[in-house]
Amino acid sequence: MARTKEFDPDAALQSALELFWRRGYEATSVADLVEHLGIGRASLYATFGGKNELYLKAMDRYAELRDPLLLAELSQPGPALPAVRAVVRRFAAEAASPSGRLNGCFVTNTAAELAPHDPAAARRVEISWERLEAPLHSALVRAQAQGELPGGRDPRALARMLLVLLQGIRVVGKASDDPARVRDAAEQALTLLG
Repeated sequence: MARTKEFDPDAALQSALELFWRRGYEATSVADLVEHLGIGRASLYATFGGKNELYLKAMDRYAELRDPLLLAELSQPGPALPAVRAVVRRFAAEAASPSGRLNGCFVTNTAAELAPHDPAAARRVEISWERLEAPLHSALVRAQAQGELPGGRDPRALARMLLVLLQGIRVVGKASDDPARVRDAAEQALTLLG
């Protein structure tokens, strides 16, 4: 008879996400995971695979939690530019907050730490960026159709500029103790939207 799991895999995955997010991939050992999750090494491997597989599952969990919120923010009916502005300002506020400085963005952290040499992590980073760029692009197309954004502007290029800005805000917010740096950058970028 197969043994039943003596822990909640969903709660363990969330706990692993939090540990990886706080410490990064390289600084988190399997022993750290076993201790933090409160499960045995064999259970960790049997349930999640190795450390890399668990990290990738944590990335997937992060996307499940974050992506729907962003899509909901940017696809509300009515004027679109206020929603875009609100997202940019929220990213800046989060990056300048104490928890933003402590952890940064899980995807941005992964892009810097793992994506250059881990194709599976790089693919998840790219998917995450596409999931950020696509609703920004849609909102900007809508804003242009509603007359909020001048007709000569390229919504795709603007969405890409905002994607790069938002990722940069996450990096600078994590490394800088000057919250005005990210807020000022966000406000200057917003002037490009008209």
